[in-house]
Amino acid sequence: MSQPLVSVVTPFHNTAPYLAQCIESVLAQSYTRFEYILVDNCSTDRSGEIAEAYAARDPRIRVIRRPQLLSQVQNYNAALMDISSASEYCKVVQADDLIFPECLRLMVEAMEQSESIGLVSSYWLKGNELRGSRFPYPAPMLPGHEMARLYLRTGVWVFGSPTAVLYRSCMIKKGQPFYDESQLHEDSDKCMQILLDWDFGFVHQVLSFSRADNESISSAVRAFQPVALDRYILVQRYAAAFLEASEAGALKRETRREYYRVLANEALRGRESAFWQYHVRGLQTLGGTLDRPYVALQVARELLWRAANPAATVVNGLRYWKHRTGRKKLAEN
Repeated sequence: MSQPLVSVVTPFHNTAPYLAQCIESVLAQSYTRFEYILVDNCSTDRSGEIAEAYAARDPRIRVIRRPQLLSQVQNYNAALMDISSASEYCKVVQADDLIFPECLRLMVEAMEQSESIGLVSSYWLKGNELRGSRFPYPAPMLPGHEMARLYLRTGVWVFGSPTAVLYRSCMIKKGQPFYDESQLHEDSDKCMQILLDWDFGFVHQVLSFSRADNESISSAVRAFQPVALDRYILVQRYAAAFLEASEAGALKRETRREYYRVLANEALRGRESAFWQYHVRGLQTLGGTLDRPYVALQVARELLWRAANPAATVVNGLRYWKHRTGRKKLAEN
């Protein structure tokens, strides 16, 4: 029996410092039946030359050049539409990330457990930090609705970035844009959409690496509390789809309080306008707005707590200062 064809897709724009390492990690896979599509989104550095050099050496690689610059999500969607009609599974490997040699083999094995599985993930490294480690061991899969409920109830996030997951290609071939370009965190939203109709597979090994020290679109918002915003959006949008009405309502209220506590703490740190614009854009995807009076209420509560707990306030302040100092030194290096 022949192995299923996997489509590996790497869209890129000006990623010359990392692209060769990314490509090498794909070519080093123990699973060899894959096509590799490299999509140049009008790069002005050497990225396109690097991609073409590898394509000349390996017939599995195909380079596509965009005639005009697209947004990141538009480029990802266009790249996914170029996968082979024979493709059974699809993996995006972002150009500044890499995958480990057994990644494709183990993810395909996880997907092959059942035709009901539409999405597979694993442990992954974000810089030096292990992610995805709270998935129940040793379960190799969960029903999609059970996985969604696990996230909604506990915050266990096992999807990571697009590099960390494998998709069933039939979902991509339906014709519509795969990622919703109106969403601020389109990959997270897509994972929750998939769980509405498909089951979830998991590999209990570290299979991919995402950089935490590079300049990219995602790195630009790392200090903007994207995880808090992402969880708030996903709970508000999907709680009713996966939970009973009473539990969904209670969870949405609790998550709203938690999210606005985060915003209150950031307000007390004097966050810049770009921070608030980021959250306003995210809330608009829900058809909502930033509730500034509620932010003010949470700020008042936080100030009262700090006044009543001076020792804890000093400790938290020192931790924040050390964190900011560490980030500044990392950026300087």
